[in-house]
Amino acid sequence: MPNIDVRKVTCRKEQDDFISVPKTLYKNCPQWVPDLDRDIRAMIDRRGNAEADSCSVQPFVAYRGSKPVGRIVGIVNRKANERWQQRVVRFGLIEFIDDLDVSRALLDVVGRWGRSMGMDTMQGPMGLTDFDKEGMLVEDFHLAGTMNTIWNPDYYPRHLEALGFQKAVDWVQIRIEIPQTVPLRYRRTAQYVREQMGLRVVKLGDPGIDKRHYGEQTMRLFNEAYQPIFGFAALSDAQIAAFLDRYLPLVDPQLVPIVLNEQQEVVGAAVTIGSLTQALQKARGRLWPTGWWHLLKALKWRHEDTVEMLLVGVRPDYQGMGVNALFFDDLIPIYNKCGFKYAETGPQLEDNVRELSQWKPLKPEYVKRRRCYIKTI
Repeated sequence: MPNIDVRKVTCRKEQDDFISVPKTLYKNCPQWVPDLDRDIRAMIDRRGNAEADSCSVQPFVAYRGSKPVGRIVGIVNRKANERWQQRVVRFGLIEFIDDLDVSRALLDVVGRWGRSMGMDTMQGPMGLTDFDKEGMLVEDFHLAGTMNTIWNPDYYPRHLEALGFQKAVDWVQIRIEIPQTVPLRYRRTAQYVREQMGLRVVKLGDPGIDKRHYGEQTMRLFNEAYQPIFGFAALSDAQIAAFLDRYLPLVDPQLVPIVLNEQQEVVGAAVTIGSLTQALQKARGRLWPTGWWHLLKALKWRHEDTVEMLLVGVRPDYQGMGVNALFFDDLIPIYNKCGFKYAETGPQLEDNVRELSQWKPLKPEYVKRRRCYIKTI
């Protein structure tokens, strides 16, 4: 059998091979949700990328003969390393056939690349920023993925463990059945914070609300709220602008409650979106010729039955004061009106007790445990 040849991605043909690997691996797999080709190409092509100043990125493709059989990207996030006083090379976008020689070759090449950059530790899967997909699925492989999370087959974690990687942290996701009415606990708390704290909910589509301005303020809020979270590094102004350019056109304003205090400061926000799982599967990674239509239908007219709670954050000085109740009080009636039956969060750290406990009145189901692995290089 031919040896494994791992090559740096340096040209358009190799970019195409990088993009093709999961499409070949997961052809007809009902759980896999493809990324848009343009998003992956933008990540691995550094020209004009908003993360270029803070990250070094090198994608690789593994070949057996002329056939691509795996891929990986190495990432050195200098801002995160400075924030956490570490020398970590991240790996991300890892995909490989069920062959330990392939997974070993991919991870070894990132380890060598990381050492050449002065790094001493490797961890992942992680992204360029902490708003990218992160965490290898280690449970519930039978459940479909989402637009903002990784899906992988069950042999992936077995390979990582066989190659000496250990658990750094685990995340879990929460899935709930949306109730017909707002639970009493949330209603009472929401009324209290409105009356006693002078807080109110606005939407990006409300009259007099500058969508771009409040979008920027919301992202800066997340920068503050997520500072203590594992591996987090704040987004720069350029990264915030790129994030808003990418996602602001997709959001339905009624699904994004923003909490203002009496000084009109953003003190809380929840970014939620109707699931695009089926639409992305139909698009097969391409907007043209028909992918845009499947996405538009899912966003505007034919909602899938699940809503994804992508980002939820409260300004540190308002945390633990009931602000989250305003999100539930606002969104549950809207979810019912839109026909959503279920809501699913993004990955949440398993030891973030305060974050996880807020879901108790909704009888949460903990699903899709995923893991960041770590290894000294």
